[in-house]
Amino acid sequence: MADPKTAAVGPLVGAVVQGTNSTRFLVFSSKTAELLSHHKVELTQEFPKEGWVEQDPKEILQSVYECIARTCEKLDEMNVDISNIKAVGISNQRETTVIWDKLTGEPLYNAVVWLDLRTQTTVEDLSKKIPGNSNFVKSKTGLPLSTYFSAVKLRWMLDNVRHVQKAVEEGRALFGTIDSWLIWSLTGGVNGGVHCTDVTNASRTMLFNIHSLEWDKELCDFFEIPMDLLPNVFSSSEIYGLIKTGALEGVPISGCLGDQCAALVGQMCFQEGQAKNTYGTGCFLLCNTGRKCVFSEHGLLTTIAYKLGKEKPAYYALEGSVAIAGAVIRWLRDNLGIIETSGDIEKLAKEVGTSYGCYFVPAFSGLYAPYWEPSARGILCGLTQFTNKCHIAFAALEAVCFQTREILEAMNRDCGIPLRHLQVDGGMTDNKVLMQLQADILHIPVIKPFMPETTALGAAMAAGAAEGVSVWSLEPQALSVLRMERFQPQIQATESEIRYATWKKAVMKSMGWVTSQSPESGDPSIFSSMPLGFFIVSSMVMLIGARYISGMPQ
Repeated sequence: MADPKTAAVGPLVGAVVQGTNSTRFLVFSSKTAELLSHHKVELTQEFPKEGWVEQDPKEILQSVYECIARTCEKLDEMNVDISNIKAVGISNQRETTVIWDKLTGEPLYNAVVWLDLRTQTTVEDLSKKIPGNSNFVKSKTGLPLSTYFSAVKLRWMLDNVRHVQKAVEEGRALFGTIDSWLIWSLTGGVNGGVHCTDVTNASRTMLFNIHSLEWDKELCDFFEIPMDLLPNVFSSSEIYGLIKTGALEGVPISGCLGDQCAALVGQMCFQEGQAKNTYGTGCFLLCNTGRKCVFSEHGLLTTIAYKLGKEKPAYYALEGSVAIAGAVIRWLRDNLGIIETSGDIEKLAKEVGTSYGCYFVPAFSGLYAPYWEPSARGILCGLTQFTNKCHIAFAALEAVCFQTREILEAMNRDCGIPLRHLQVDGGMTDNKVLMQLQADILHIPVIKPFMPETTALGAAMAAGAAEGVSVWSLEPQALSVLRMERFQPQIQATESEIRYATWKKAVMKSMGWVTSQSPESGDPSIFSSMPLGFFIVSSMVMLIGARYISGMPQ
């Protein structure tokens, strides 16, 4: 007879982490915060035109089902009864925009990803409609008018996709960020699926008033978005509905947080002034500002951090957003072929221990905080005949650290109290070269949990703490203490300052590349379809060719 399933682990909570590059499902013990099992599926991204980034919503949904099924199989092999899973939380890439048919359940267009730049003209046209002395969009949303956020992506679909226009006219269309699409689908879809989102995701659409915590009619009128497309907005911790199919049929979905807010919760930054930095596709530094909105004077965003219960207050955060962090590693792998796996970059960087004067500004989608400069594009500068792929790898890691320093300095100026250490998480934090570089460039200690899955942990905590589930206590005395690894600065502050000042020069040179005469801003041409790597590699080939012709030694 088979052994009875283990019950000693106590109540478990699952977390879906739906990111730009992958989907994961992880299961935690609600009593110890121990990670029991997980599964990951990588996702494809589509780049139909220069600056466009799309994903297939059906592939995303299928990856969630696959991750849940495979994780449950692994638990079964561990002799853990999956009936111990009492709730599921969802954490998701924010701003990415989906619109679908509520009668068929089919997406009406690919998901337009947060990194997508196609809406720059839309943003410029809308900017002209805002009175110069009264930016009501930013005062209500905490956000600058930018291609980054959902409202302009949805506006573009309404203007350019006939399927979407027709579905809206016929009352069949539903809009949502990735969390809304997943919750609607998992709770039944066309058969009674719940169309909802939480306050953290709603606050990234540019349609949500972060003061009143509701969709704002003035904003919807400004963007010309029909309000009947929008999901209901709930707190980040309550039962939204039950999963209707698969291994976890009948389990409540009771937690929902945008990925960066989930990481803030997972790092247990519940006190005003606590901050964390997540290194994923992009890089996101959030600082808890308590129950008050703090508006930045230095290029940061004001956003909702969490609302952990129907009757609980909303907490706010200042956020510094960097578009390209881990994405630069994927670019070096997929576009240039400098590395075969993402882990190779640490080996290359470690070989040389320096960029040898090479600086990399990965402004592939313009520059986000603190510049908000859409005309910027990626550059590599300071190259010599001595530069090799190891130096470029090191420069790529340094770029992530320099960008973090820029947003940390902006946050220190806004908050008035400099951070004395930086709590970090995300997939890139496994790279010890990167973590040491970050401590050196910031010249403060960097503190990393040994269990890096804090985004998943935050979603699980919200789900487990929800009323009607109540298997996870968020009381300070009940929270598990995460074991930490500490990286201390190992270089002189003067060296850090010199390198940072040179980086700032490179950033200035990256700006103004896209103008009204650029191929990218007009009709597509052969050049606008070529990746940045083409131009870098072509330039290097021409340099080498010229040296051979002139008889110079290599």
